Amino acid sequence: MARTVESPTEPDGAFVDVLVSVSRAMVALAARNLSQLDAEVTVPQYRTLVFLASSGPQRSVDVARELDVAPSTVTRMCDRLVRRGLVQRFHREDDLRPIWLCLTEAGKDLVGTIMVARRRALEELVGSAGVTVSKRTVAAMRAVAAAAGEVPDAQWWQRWEESATRGPGTWPAPSAPGRRRAA
Repeated sequence: MARTVESPTEPDGAFVDVLVSVSRAMVALAARNLSQLDAEVTVPQYRTLVFLASSGPQRSVDVARELDVAPSTVTRMCDRLVRRGLVQRFHREDDLRPIWLCLTEAGKDLVGTIMVARRRALEELVGSAGVTVSKRTVAAMRAVAAAAGEVPDAQWWQRWEESATRGPGTWPAPSAPGRRRAA
């Protein structure tokens, strides 16, 4: 039986296998960081905070699309984040219809604290593994991160720095008619 040679444009199965294992470890690390800081934030809520940190103020419908959940799910999740003082709702002055979401300073600080803790944990993990990584491996990982929509770390931190900056708008968003405002 003839053996087919993999095309260089096809994903390497072993590399994908390793990425799946690493992704499980990253989710576990994120959950561990959240619990160690007693943040009282779930992993999906944290994903929302990270998205707002990296993307700035967003319409709630865009947050739902990014997280691949129903808009009502984002509403309930953000009700909790607003109550904790991590997210704020607002309307833009130029269009009062959509609800926009942004991080508060407390939300920004929480994301920053967790990211710093995660980096330290990853440095310890890589150090304990005794791994020396080639430039080619780093380039491959950067390509995967870019394909996933992630930006380089320095750019991410710049976005994080600006994430709680309020744009023009009405603060906070008034409650919808007939909707009880979350306390």
